[in-house]
Amino acid sequence: MAKCELGYLCEVCGSEVEDITNSDLYLRFILGEVEARYLMTAPERHLRCNPVAAQFIVDPGFDPVVVEGPFDKRNLDPGEVAQRDARTTRAWQRLQEVRGLGLAISDYPLDRMDKSDTVTE
Repeated sequence: MAKCELGYLCEVCGSEVEDITNSDLYLRFILGEVEARYLMTAPERHLRCNPVAAQFIVDPGFDPVVVEGPFDKRNLDPGEVAQRDARTTRAWQRLQEVRGLGLAISDYPLDRMDKSDTVTE
């Protein structure tokens, strides 16, 4: 396969990130951590290839990620962890549904959600 035919390659494992629903880059975009203009040039990773972020996804549809060491969420303030869990989980749920909603990419971020396409927690 020609290089131009490959999708986004994970900077950690080198494999293709075949679907937006497994994309750390698009999760960070939905969270408002990456601007739209960087989506084509920013490094990509699978969600599980960024375990520090993935550990905050708490949903029955996502196998839990445990991080050992200083970035383990069990070592952080429980209140901050609860807030981060809620926001990251909500962003992951949004990531799972955005393609089916027929939205423009600019409407993917959580701060752009309206009542007609909210995810229930």
